[in-house]
Amino acid sequence: MELGSVVEFLENKTILVSGVTGFVAKVFIEKILRVQPNVKKLYLFVRAADIDSAALRFQNEVLAKDVFNVLKEKWGTRLNSFISEKITFVPGDISSEDLGLKDSNLKEELWNELDIMVNSAAITKFDERYDVAFGINTLGVIHLVNFAKKCVKLKVFVHVSTAYVAGERTGLILENPLDGASGLDFDAEMKVIDQKLNELKTKGAPQKEITLFMKNLGTERAKLHGWPNTYVFTKTMGEMLMQQSKENLSLVIIRPTVVSGTYKEPFPGWVEDLKTINTLFVASAQGNLRCLVGETKVIMDVIPVDMVVNAMIVAMVAHAKQPSDANIYHVGSSLRNPVTLVSILDYGFVYFTKKPWINKQGKPVKVSKIILFSSIASFHGYMQIRYLLPLKVCSKHKN
Repeated sequence: MELGSVVEFLENKTILVSGVTGFVAKVFIEKILRVQPNVKKLYLFVRAADIDSAALRFQNEVLAKDVFNVLKEKWGTRLNSFISEKITFVPGDISSEDLGLKDSNLKEELWNELDIMVNSAAITKFDERYDVAFGINTLGVIHLVNFAKKCVKLKVFVHVSTAYVAGERTGLILENPLDGASGLDFDAEMKVIDQKLNELKTKGAPQKEITLFMKNLGTERAKLHGWPNTYVFTKTMGEMLMQQSKENLSLVIIRPTVVSGTYKEPFPGWVEDLKTINTLFVASAQGNLRCLVGETKVIMDVIPVDMVVNAMIVAMVAHAKQPSDANIYHVGSSLRNPVTLVSILDYGFVYFTKKPWINKQGKPVKVSKIILFSSIASFHGYMQIRYLLPLKVCSKHKN
């Protein structure tokens, strides 16, 4: 697909984006505003009590980020008027029916005007409370789909999922819908959540105890059904329910792997937080990571966030023009450009040697190569030789 046709398609379109304060959504919003300033309207769905609260969250948690620097330079003093013209804030809560929208006029406006819906709202913590993750990652997508089916002009619904809905499977995993006959009973899971919460509240359990119990419950239910954590388990159920309830909706599901910083757009290297693989980079840059247990040849499937956003936009345009059932896209690097764990560690060593981390004292941190152990046993052996043996020798000399 030609770039020109993609940009042209976005002209005069109205797009609803959920998960606005998230990493992927920020890059998506910036990209649309930068490449197609003639987009008609971006409706930004923000979890907030009212429009003023939503606008404040957008200013503080989205527009204030460095990823918008290119857009700010382009528009200068006209940025605020451009933003106010192109963006309408939609305060609500996707875990509620009808998205928790209180303004009936705004609700009607969305049903009549929307061309595209993009859902990137998600609870991404692996060990989030089961009730919280289920409310957003599972029920939330169903509420969005049900809302989308009422939109008379809607051309396509794009849902950002994760490649790890595949669970613990290995080998080649095709871009197919998840098997709805996997034994998962969504109503039963809701009943488990409600029952446990009621039991805890009845006995007067403190909030801290409830939170810990619900976190453990999520992990327990995920592993019971064959998924490693609450995040991917609730995302899996969301996908399954979405496929079952979409009816004639043109649905696109994007399944990225580990999403990392920008490759090119709007500039290289922008990353927002220290989640996922970024913790590895920062720990090594600060000299806090000296060794690691892992297979040297294991493939770390990392994909830059701007590539994910590009895939979202192209798939969105393709399926708006030609709806079909081939609507799932894995977005990762392991097939065409596999990167091993040892390669990532080597890249980090080379980069932070050339461009060292500056510590609080204003001094560059000198990094060393991270030692990679293939097993816990080899790590224990190293620790004994490195630390315990010198202690024994010192003890003998003292005696």
